[in-house]
Amino acid sequence: MGGDSGIARNAGFAFGVQMTGAVFTAGLTLFLVRALDPDGYGTLALAISVGGVALIVSDLGVSQATARYVAENRGDRSAAGALVGDALKLKLAISAAVSIALAALAGPIASGFGASDLEWPLRAIAIAVFAQSLMFMYSTFVALGRTDLNLRLAFAESFTETAATIALVLLGAGVTGAAFGRAVGYAVGGLATVILLARVFGLLHKGRRHRRVVPRRALAGYAGALAIVDGTFALFSQIDVLVIGAVLGPSAVGLFQAPMRLAPLLSYPGTAVAFGVGPRLARRKDRPPDVEGLETALRYLVLFQAALIAPIVVWAEPIVDLLLGEDYAESAEVLRALAPFIFLGGLSPVLSIGVNYLGVARSRIAIAVTALAVNFAIDVALVPEIGIVAGAIGTGVGYAIYTTGHFWICRRELGIGLRGPAIALVQAGSAACAMAAVLAAFGTSSLSPIAWLAGGASGTAAFVLVLILTGALTRQEGDAVTTAARRVAARFR
Repeated sequence: MGGDSGIARNAGFAFGVQMTGAVFTAGLTLFLVRALDPDGYGTLALAISVGGVALIVSDLGVSQATARYVAENRGDRSAAGALVGDALKLKLAISAAVSIALAALAGPIASGFGASDLEWPLRAIAIAVFAQSLMFMYSTFVALGRTDLNLRLAFAESFTETAATIALVLLGAGVTGAAFGRAVGYAVGGLATVILLARVFGLLHKGRRHRRVVPRRALAGYAGALAIVDGTFALFSQIDVLVIGAVLGPSAVGLFQAPMRLAPLLSYPGTAVAFGVGPRLARRKDRPPDVEGLETALRYLVLFQAALIAPIVVWAEPIVDLLLGEDYAESAEVLRALAPFIFLGGLSPVLSIGVNYLGVARSRIAIAVTALAVNFAIDVALVPEIGIVAGAIGTGVGYAIYTTGHFWICRRELGIGLRGPAIALVQAGSAACAMAAVLAAFGTSSLSPIAWLAGGASGTAAFVLVLILTGALTRQEGDAVTTAARRVAARFR
């Protein structure tokens, strides 16, 4: 299989995984923000954020470290099986200990936040943390180029979580029911992951001997570096909620987290591309890292993510009103302030996952720690002064440091030039400005159905036209984009 076709196939399946999660996550989020109100949704978000911190310890970088070595030994299934077997044993021990500790400390943690309703949701999230940690081992399928397996896992987990959560909430279980619905979903996903790992790597075949080519100490050492990096980034993702919850309370958390929960859905195409490109950057004996594939991916992602910024900035109020309802009117400013984070969210996964596969994860530590420190400092300084918008500002600034730092590592390791990305940024920025001007002409506070459709179509046309005029897209590429847009629009007529 050729390089481009391999990337396209893996990215295609990975995009299917991301879209599966996006559809269920978006639907479930829109249900919960209305069913629980800001205070209830904020309590759930706070429980999930505390669980996210526990998940840092539960994974300890084992998943990504295993994926790196599996990619390097892709042609040796026996060696890969030994790696996965060692990783699973380590995972089960650590995850069980962390989840039991979180369940035991649920009461004191709830008291610390001054939210008694947080205790039982935390116990449910403890179960979810154990299963979610096991599910993180899906990265080994990415390393093998078997992202099609992840599509099955994503559907099983997302469907189960959504169905269980909605059922429990409608039955009157409230926030606790929503948390247990999440636990049920990840329990199914975690069990399915372990079963697939056993089948793919032959872990249960009697008499099969797996040849260990990567010492356990090497696996643990690289996992340690990744634990610091991924743990710091996971804490970066939760720090806003934790600070807002401690300073302003669960209701403010709900107003902040509702748009924040939807924002990462817009970065899913970038994550899908990362799963296609990342494994091809591993240093293997039979071929060098695919630098051209990485550069091409970055160029297209810059253009795609820029198209999302104009609606987020110009139409923040009508978007929040349409999706979240009038109780979340204050969330519009948060969504608008998240624009830099949303743009960079499509680029960062390609760079960070690429660095992992290059085997230089230790270079990421200083970047991740700096991004977290800056985000935390901004939150502590500004949340008491300007409220929940400060969380979005801190996230944007911190994420800019994180993404730029990873680009610099890729430039150092692979020789990526600056001219191409700089030109793409100027072209994409010009197109986004043109799109914003068109959207603003249709209104910025409330939109009729006609304004939504006409404004969206006109803004997209203006964006594509500027890209063609500046040379960012060829006429053939522009025609392909507009044709695809027409096909999508035709399905909704």
